[in-house]
Amino acid sequence: MCLRQLLQSSQLQRAWRAAFLKHVQGRHPGAWRWTHSGGGPYRAVIFDMGGVLLPSPGRVAAEWEVQNHIPSGTIVKALISGGENGPWMKFMRAEITTEDFLQEFGRLCSEISKTSVPVDSFFSLLTSERVAKQFPVMTEAITQIRAKGLQTAVLSNNFYLPNGKSFLPLDRKQFDVVVESCLEGVCKPDPRMYKLCLERLGRQPSESIFLDDLGPNLKAAAGLGIHTIKVDDPETAVKELETLLGFPLRMAVPNTRPVRKTMEIPKDALEKYLKDLLGIQPTGPLELLQFDHGQSNPTYYVKLANHQLVLRKKPPGTLLPSAHAVEREFRIMKALGNAGVPVPKVLDLCEDSSVVGTPFYLMEYCPGLIYKDPSLPGLEPSQRRAIYTAMNRVLCKIHSVDLKAAGLEDYGKHGDYLARQVQTWIKQYRASETSTIPAMERLIEWLPLHLPRQQRTTVVHGDFRLDNLLFHPETAEVLAVLDWELSTLGDPLADVAYNCLAHYLPSGFPIQPGLSDCDLTELGIPTAEDYFRMYCLHMGIPPIENWNFYMAFSFFRIAAILQGVYKRSLTGQASSATAKQTEKLTEFMSNLAWDFAIKEGFQIFKEMPATKPLMRSHHTWSLLRTPGTRSYVTSTDSSPAHASKGALIFSPEGLPHRVRELYQKLKEFMERHVYPAEPELQRHQVSAERWTPSPLVEDLKEKAKAEGLWNLFLPLETDPKKKYGAGLTNMEYAHLCEVMGTSPYAPEIFNCSAPDTGNMELLVRYGTEEQKARWLIPLLEGKARSCFAMTEPQVASSDATNIESSIREEDGFYVINGHKWWITGGHGEVLFEQVRVPKENIILGPGRGFEIAQGRLGPGRIHHCMRLIGCSERALALVKARVKSRVAFGKPLVEQGTVLADIALSRVEIEQARLLVLKAAHVMDVVGNKAAALDIAMIKMVAPSMASRVIDRAIQAFGAAGLSSNYPLAQFFAGARALRFADGPDEVHRAAVAKMELKHHS
Repeated sequence: MCLRQLLQSSQLQRAWRAAFLKHVQGRHPGAWRWTHSGGGPYRAVIFDMGGVLLPSPGRVAAEWEVQNHIPSGTIVKALISGGENGPWMKFMRAEITTEDFLQEFGRLCSEISKTSVPVDSFFSLLTSERVAKQFPVMTEAITQIRAKGLQTAVLSNNFYLPNGKSFLPLDRKQFDVVVESCLEGVCKPDPRMYKLCLERLGRQPSESIFLDDLGPNLKAAAGLGIHTIKVDDPETAVKELETLLGFPLRMAVPNTRPVRKTMEIPKDALEKYLKDLLGIQPTGPLELLQFDHGQSNPTYYVKLANHQLVLRKKPPGTLLPSAHAVEREFRIMKALGNAGVPVPKVLDLCEDSSVVGTPFYLMEYCPGLIYKDPSLPGLEPSQRRAIYTAMNRVLCKIHSVDLKAAGLEDYGKHGDYLARQVQTWIKQYRASETSTIPAMERLIEWLPLHLPRQQRTTVVHGDFRLDNLLFHPETAEVLAVLDWELSTLGDPLADVAYNCLAHYLPSGFPIQPGLSDCDLTELGIPTAEDYFRMYCLHMGIPPIENWNFYMAFSFFRIAAILQGVYKRSLTGQASSATAKQTEKLTEFMSNLAWDFAIKEGFQIFKEMPATKPLMRSHHTWSLLRTPGTRSYVTSTDSSPAHASKGALIFSPEGLPHRVRELYQKLKEFMERHVYPAEPELQRHQVSAERWTPSPLVEDLKEKAKAEGLWNLFLPLETDPKKKYGAGLTNMEYAHLCEVMGTSPYAPEIFNCSAPDTGNMELLVRYGTEEQKARWLIPLLEGKARSCFAMTEPQVASSDATNIESSIREEDGFYVINGHKWWITGGHGEVLFEQVRVPKENIILGPGRGFEIAQGRLGPGRIHHCMRLIGCSERALALVKARVKSRVAFGKPLVEQGTVLADIALSRVEIEQARLLVLKAAHVMDVVGNKAAALDIAMIKMVAPSMASRVIDRAIQAFGAAGLSSNYPLAQFFAGARALRFADGPDEVHRAAVAKMELKHHS
């Protein structure tokens, strides 16, 4: 969002260079030398990967262990366990597969920590794009090394991923040679690795430098005569490498980097434009870099001949209304420069988008100091106070500009600034909203009701803070105020409050470091209150009383800005590489804003509970009993009286405490373990090993058991003593079953998947003790799986009388012959030829199979239908996120009428189906499965068709992506469509409902 460098005279440039060289020489006394070519003895630089170019496994492990409550050091101990013959080293030599490594590694971690360790989660994090990113300082160094004609290589102990590719998340074009342990079958510190690398480079050891973070690897390299650098910190290592090579490895222009791929601009068109503007015919090429700060308007360093410039442009793509107005920036900077305010000297505004893709303006570049950290480390207390005083005075200078004399009377509207700003940022937030943030909703209601009366109208900067100021290198003088994108005419106190945001942010805040945990007196920095009093004194105005409103508004506005940045990041439009990290920061900022809103004198909603209530992620509601309603409708009271099977509970909030805890634990388990595992489980599902149990599923089963999320399905009436299950009613389980339905893999993880649930219930209801011991117990323990074979390829199997398979009694056995396919629990095709089954294996007795099957299908159909509600909810949630982030025909999908209609229809249909399914579960609990036949038939008609329609709409909103394996929609649709005949075709259920309805009315 901010410019970081800019302008001024050659005298200041010389002063800055002198100060910079003095700073550099102070760090490297007597050793620092800048040269123009790589003329030293070294001709090649060899890099390790983890710990040098990327974060090391140990560093990743340390953070992961804290987040997952695993004893510190567990992962590292397991990594080094066994030395050369340990699983980690074998894995990196490609001697064992990923599956074998994770199994053995998990066992080691569990032994070390004395607890179950989800090593698959650690491995996923280690290899994720979020973690496996090359350090920018190393990228920059490699670019400079290669520009000087030196060779580069990467020497990595790495491994194969499950997809068969080696793990090397680097741009291979950066290196002349890449040596990977998993390809070579040897690992560092084996000297063969280093010799192989030198051989391929064609270099002697003495001509090479090797960087690594591990002592044994460095020792082996040094033993061969290679110069080594121990990497504890990439920045420090690069400085040491600079000393050895004798030339700089970081950009000459501070805070710049190579232009991001998504932010590239056409150099040829820009160069032609500059030649015409500047009236020059340069012989050298145009140099283009991107400033690495800022979230809004992309900003570039441009050098052509002897001209150093800064180009600031609108981002590409569809933009929010009135945002990114570079034309206004150009106008205000030009006017304020003439009025004596320290601003960059602007050169030209180009509104012709054909030059670089969007409108832009140009400024002169000059060096100076940008203080990014408001605690001003390295300065004396007196210097810090001088910096803050200078910042305060320049803000007063801005607010004192004569609008008429500067030609800025029409730069914005006069009066009602805060009212307009509140509405503007509400509108901007709504346009970029991707999810509901409770604090933002409260602020949107609160702010318009508590607007202070505006006293004065001045130029307001809109983003005035320390790191938007360019300071003189040697004095506390502001050379330029940067980033005028949000400037307008308005209430100057909004600038003052915004300027104090850092006082209320922690020092480790990712977007901007703060001061809230600093000792300001010791640092010499004025408190927010002192800073405001200083401003009032300089301006000659009395202090105001409603400071809290201005702070609440400032944090609200930042939250809205961050939400816009996050929304643009979803489509690749945001100019900062860190933009995607802003999603959670929006909520953090809005909570800070609300904290100010509820301070003394600014309280509203006093009855609002201090903690958030439990909420269904998609929708919650309450339904009260009214005269004339049928007896199965009750309120959502969660008192003990409503824990009986006589209560119909519409939402999770009304569940008994014990069940509500299970529900919450289940949701947390899904978020923590199941959803992150889906990509790997999907890969297993289409791999050659798909007919064997997934090791990851088996590991998750153990975790689920450990948390008591196991065998939740058995209804209380079937298992009244809770001998086998959790003792839930059908209705209570229905709420949990819906959560499981949001992932196609979840039911098996909790031992709640078909056909096992129905088969287990069947054994509980009808099995002998011997049969229970042989089959029920292994199924309940998750040590066995079961199947259900009914459908036959030669006949219409929905009519059970068509079944052609035969069974006959012979010598104490039943002999089975038949042809089955689409067998639930394997979906295979099986020929039964003279299969002999001992007579004691038959359940209940001969001739009673249909009776058992019908009794078995009641709860099973409830389970299917509630899972369909869950997958429909997830499909709808995916759609809502998708349409807020995609643009078609000039506007976001969320603004398209047909999309809105589809979302509304899906919500209504889901709610209708859920109510019908919950009612059926309630009737089953109250009067039994047989008496609930009508309700069961109705939900079997309604739920699969509803889910098919909702998911089909979701696929339509996603386009081609909806059919891919990148999203679960295609899998959801196939499952929902299959259930329209899996438990009997729709036609059969419709006929059953009609017959019962006619019988009832007759």
